[in-house]
Amino acid sequence: MHSQVSTPSGKKPVLKAMITTACERDCFYCPFRAGRNKTQRITFSPDEMATTFQSLARAKVVDGLFLSSGIIKGSVTTQDKIIDTAEILRRKHRYRGYIHLKIMPGAEYDQIRRAMQLADRVSVNLEGATESRLRALAPKKDYWNELIQRLQWISQLREREGIRSSVVTQFVVGAVGDTDLELLLTSEKLYQQLGLKRAYYSSFHPVSQTPFENLAASSLTREFRLYQAGFLLRDYGWQVEDFAFDGGAKLPLDIDPKQAWAEKNLRDAPVEVNRASRLELLRVPGIGPKAADAILQARGIRKLTDVAQLHALASATAAKAVPYLLLDGRQPYRQLALFA
Repeated sequence: MHSQVSTPSGKKPVLKAMITTACERDCFYCPFRAGRNKTQRITFSPDEMATTFQSLARAKVVDGLFLSSGIIKGSVTTQDKIIDTAEILRRKHRYRGYIHLKIMPGAEYDQIRRAMQLADRVSVNLEGATESRLRALAPKKDYWNELIQRLQWISQLREREGIRSSVVTQFVVGAVGDTDLELLLTSEKLYQQLGLKRAYYSSFHPVSQTPFENLAASSLTREFRLYQAGFLLRDYGWQVEDFAFDGGAKLPLDIDPKQAWAEKNLRDAPVEVNRASRLELLRVPGIGPKAADAILQARGIRKLTDVAQLHALASATAAKAVPYLLLDGRQPYRQLALFA
């Protein structure tokens, strides 16, 4: 299948493919787990996969490849096939477009290096936020030795050898009692310590003929709140301690995390637009990096005194920001009605 995927050069229609849908592992949530007879098992050779993708790329059906696989004959053998496919595309077909390669649990150091040399992006899916959560999801996976160590190697290769391939990970949300606090703490460490490009949060949905088939699906609203919080960690200078969690260490579902913080901290102490730092502006709901930069540039030319000026700088989100702002010492509630 193919879908729109965010890449360093913007969104692209990317083919999501697997070398094989067969797998030796029996992860409890996965439709491709060993022993599930409802799954059709299909296997491609590296040359078949590369040729199929190249024909779709030439027809402009897709503009990138995300290649994963089930594990057959061990992780090292499977990783070789993923790498071989990328080698064929880069060398034989002279493909210069976007490639994202999955790193198999337990892949070798030199394999990871070669995958990063060939790919724009690689991924190591932690699935669980902690060792115990992963054990409940996938008992045969080793959290530290198969997954975290691979993320550390990727960070080392980027730092020591200057390989530019970015790295992402994914978590399964809501199947085994995981909390938002756990997920965000792990995400924060990966962003700060290992240079993670992005954490993906995938709401659990039960699959028939798996041990989790009778579990309830996880809330898509919860997934959305995790993404909002994750972006605040990655792009806005937030820390996990800034978020409001309920008694179960979950984010509130009825309000976005940024607005929840603003209601507590800015409602009675609004931010003065003409003096605030970039980080202070980024704390205000409705003000993102582009709007913050536009405000900083505009106030260097003249003082911002009314909502019309703010609306011109951030037209789509000015209404959301205004309750938490001062414009030249005044709260601009009444002016806002003109632009409602």
